[in-house]
Amino acid sequence: MKYEHWQIPAAPEDAIKTLMDAGYPYLVSSVLAARGVTTSEQAAEALEREKTLAHSPFLMKDMDKAVARISKALENGEKLAVFGDYDVDGITSTCLLTDYLRSRGADVTMHIPRRIEEGYGLGCDAIRALSESGVTLIVTVDCGITGVDETAYAATLGVDLVITDHHECKEQLPAAVAVVDPHRPDCPYPFKHLAGVGVALKLVLALGEGREDALFARYCTLAAIGTIADVMRMEGENRTIVQCGLESIDRSDFTGLHALLREAGLTSRPISSIQIGFVLAPRINAAGRMGRAELAAELLLTDDPVRAEKLARELCELNRERQSVEQDIFRRAIEQMEDLPESERSALVLSSEDWHQGVVGIVASRLSEKFSCPSFMIHLSGGSGKGSCRSYGGFNLFNALEACSDLLVSFGGHELAAGFTIEERNIPAFRTRMNQYVRAHTGEHPPVSMLDVDVDLQHPSLITLEEVEALSLLEPYGAGNNRPVFCLRGATLESVQGVGQNRHLKLKLQKSRVNFDGIFFSVTADECGVCAGMRVDAAFYLQVNEFRSQRSIQLQLIDLRPSLDPSGRENEALSLCRELISGGTLSPRDAARALPSRDQFVRAWRVLEREVGP
Repeated sequence: MKYEHWQIPAAPEDAIKTLMDAGYPYLVSSVLAARGVTTSEQAAEALEREKTLAHSPFLMKDMDKAVARISKALENGEKLAVFGDYDVDGITSTCLLTDYLRSRGADVTMHIPRRIEEGYGLGCDAIRALSESGVTLIVTVDCGITGVDETAYAATLGVDLVITDHHECKEQLPAAVAVVDPHRPDCPYPFKHLAGVGVALKLVLALGEGREDALFARYCTLAAIGTIADVMRMEGENRTIVQCGLESIDRSDFTGLHALLREAGLTSRPISSIQIGFVLAPRINAAGRMGRAELAAELLLTDDPVRAEKLARELCELNRERQSVEQDIFRRAIEQMEDLPESERSALVLSSEDWHQGVVGIVASRLSEKFSCPSFMIHLSGGSGKGSCRSYGGFNLFNALEACSDLLVSFGGHELAAGFTIEERNIPAFRTRMNQYVRAHTGEHPPVSMLDVDVDLQHPSLITLEEVEALSLLEPYGAGNNRPVFCLRGATLESVQGVGQNRHLKLKLQKSRVNFDGIFFSVTADECGVCAGMRVDAAFYLQVNEFRSQRSIQLQLIDLRPSLDPSGRENEALSLCRELISGGTLSPRDAARALPSRDQFVRAWRVLEREVGP
């Protein structure tokens, strides 16, 4: 069982009936009703597909100044630089703006910092190098909002900055020619949740005033990829960007993108936000994590099909290397964790010189999930460490780091994910204090992992292939519009089998005489504590599996546990057990009902053999 608590709402039957009477399918109606949509009018609004962005880019503070300065540079033939970031949002932002400026005949270069050598954001060394190459205007994308000192330094070199970003602002803004960020306190832009690439898209639409439709059609796919990868709220203009980007991805003008889709095996069916988030984006992100963001940028910008195929293969190989490095670090981190005393396991603080700085954040996430506690992974180099940390069960990481700030060189981030720099000599004290802080702030109630279930499926016979396909009406999925989670309670686990070198589980479930095939990734039967014949509760995504031209329903398992279905005998057995433990006695009738059958004894014996041996 991966989640300690499942939050399962009661089915709003009246709302479901209202939506079904209006023509919406059963599963779609059930999800919408669970999320508070109770009328056909609300459903139509929730599922509406806009084709154009709602707000003028010039509603953003300083957008007019940004357009004026960039237009001047284009007219005067100045050399420009687009300064980005090494994650997917930053890479797509950089490529989007660079491609547009090139289409305008600009002399433009791009700079994406190397993750390990340079770190995130504007850097004085990079600014100086760009200045020495003749750059007189730097336009940032997905970064720069905190670059007060760097902007001042650029001014001493005669280099202007136009900053476009989407991160939260500090009290002091950089003294740039223009600072375009919807999070500026004085920015009246109505939609505050654009990704960095969304802001870059708005800049291009403002620069190309009068050609907005054509420019949006060209760049919405790049903007969609960055928006999905940065886990932005899937509402408002983000929803429009992603919907239009996914619909037009097969018609994209970007040769390199098509090569990457082919190499990733994403050309045989329509692309969804799930495939972008879990298949395409990790490949682009791997370039930044492994210190080669320029590889992904070159791929997205090349017009040469042969070069594109070569770069796409390199990028996918780099992702496989990232996966291998990640798995090795994960294994070593567990070994290190096992040497820690119990008093230092409330928060896992682990460090090594051998860990790749670009991968420790992913490993921290896996450790937090596996061991149900906050995790802090530190890459050591030259007596200093750079750490990435991930929360668990809603624990506030930012507040925890703030409480230990006297032991840190610097830190930043938010409640669920953060980064920090620390001197190596301070790590033992940091480990002790962080563990004390976690225990003090959780006490007898440690963080609990919770799974929010949308729909408890009461009518398995209604789950048809057509119903599952209709769930696409709810897309695109993302923050604020999560992929719906379903559950079956009291199902029978007909069979369970390890696949993929026993790294995953293939299983068959049955409830109410309806059979389902399922797949549970990165889990073994022992970890689940289940075996064939058991009654189980299953939480899952519903998806269509395509194999040898055959389409069928498949459950992609999220969690699996021995059944706690109150409609089954388990609840009754627990009550009788508590009665015995408290010193009570059972009536002959209750004793007879509590006595397991021969088959139940056999299944229990098999579980004991598996757990403790014969």
